[in-house]
Amino acid sequence: MKLDSMYQDVILDHYKHPHGRGLRDGDAEVHHVNPTCGDEITLRVRMDGSTVADVSYEGQGCSISQASASVLNDLLVGKDLAEARRVQETFLELMQSKGRIEPDDEMEEVLEDAVAFAGVSKYPARVKCALLSWMAWKDATAQALGDGSAEKKAEERTA
Repeated sequence: MKLDSMYQDVILDHYKHPHGRGLRDGDAEVHHVNPTCGDEITLRVRMDGSTVADVSYEGQGCSISQASASVLNDLLVGKDLAEARRVQETFLELMQSKGRIEPDDEMEEVLEDAVAFAGVSKYPARVKCALLSWMAWKDATAQALGDGSAEKKAEERTA
């Protein structure tokens, strides 16, 4: 399967050459842990009005969790918040599909390199790895925008 091989190459490339790694100034910071495997991420988001100005992170874990954070940085930085949320929701839909969704042209246009994680959706234990940074981004963004409930939810999730 050439497509699977290409997807594996995309994940490995983002793992070996991460984008957005290294914490920079931000409006909000969250720390998420996947208790199943021990992957963790500290993620900061900086907003400029309704634009995602920057996403930076530090973390440790498997190639899937780390590559997913790199792809998230590529996809969301510079986007209007509504568009960034659309990308996040599309990625979540793909990850929760249990392998039943085959990315079409429209999904590939929205997700770009993130479609490489389509095969991951078949493995429930790996889905949490792929979603770790995306859930952290969602909580950090809510926190940056003044929704204090996001911080409480993040603390509950890692407790």
